[in-house]
Amino acid sequence: METKKTNKKFTLVLGSFVVLGLLYGIYKYNHAQSHEETDDAQIEQNMTPIIPRVGGYISKVYVKDNQLVKKGDTLFTIESQDYLVKVNEAEAALIAAKSTFEVSKADVDATAATISISNATIQSNTESIEMAKVRLERASNDFERYSNLYKNQSITKQQYEQAWAAKQEALKQVEILKQQKIASTNQKNAVVSKTNVASKQTDVANANIKRAQAAFEAAKLNLGYTVVLASIDGQVSNIEIQAGQLVQPGQSLFYLVNNQDTWVVANFKETQLNKMRVGQKVTLEVDAYPDDTFEGEISSFSPATGSKFSILPPDNATGNFVKTIQRLPVKIKLSGNNDKEKVKLLRPGMNVFVDVHVK
Repeated sequence: METKKTNKKFTLVLGSFVVLGLLYGIYKYNHAQSHEETDDAQIEQNMTPIIPRVGGYISKVYVKDNQLVKKGDTLFTIESQDYLVKVNEAEAALIAAKSTFEVSKADVDATAATISISNATIQSNTESIEMAKVRLERASNDFERYSNLYKNQSITKQQYEQAWAAKQEALKQVEILKQQKIASTNQKNAVVSKTNVASKQTDVANANIKRAQAAFEAAKLNLGYTVVLASIDGQVSNIEIQAGQLVQPGQSLFYLVNNQDTWVVANFKETQLNKMRVGQKVTLEVDAYPDDTFEGEISSFSPATGSKFSILPPDNATGNFVKTIQRLPVKIKLSGNNDKEKVKLLRPGMNVFVDVHVK
């Protein structure tokens, strides 16, 4: 009798377990039809590396490990004396370039005035030559008339010689004025050539001003870069720099984490993606806070599987091929319905369990 009672209890317990297992299996099957899950997911936030644009020795560090900062807060400064000297040097070079330009411009203006005077002189010479030609023509006519009268012995030899002398004087005057015009023209051409040279020198001086201005602006920029500011609101990582340390431009010193923008990246198997779409609701459970549940929705799918973004992506065309299921990163943004104070507790890299409601 006792054995029969034991068998009945065993059968009852076994049956209970079978029923519970069957119910759990049915539940998991129904759940799998409308949900896709993965525990290969992490919290993500933008992490901005703090990189100085100029090199030098650190003058002072204004932040501490894990400190919250606002956009525009000073993180650290670099000794600026060398850069201040370069600014003064560039400013002096700019002043010198402007002075050289003014001198070149004055030369151009002076030569332009000389050309104007030369043009006036040439014009005056031309008019004088025309008048001298008129006098020469009149003297030539008088000489011919006096020559005929002298042949007829109607005038004296003295009158004839005076007419000849007047003609020769008028002829010489025309030649002298022509030579003066040629000299004035040559002088003008020389001045024009000098003006062309001065104009080119002015162009060079103007280019030197632009170059010096650019160098001056660059020097002022570098001086400003000695003060490193926070580009966003966020939280700094461990500060591993100190006053007196030499830093180089492009050197990553620490990170500024944007804790105002948080999302989740879940790596789903390619066999899970059939029913997943952008905008579907997601339930999130963070390992660090097991008592809290967060809401989200699918924001986007990665353009390629994670292996394609690795340093050495696999090439299935080489060696022996073994098929492995690939994973595709899926970005999930947090819903605005979440408790903001709890969201602030999330940190990049925390593990997350993701449940996507595909139906």
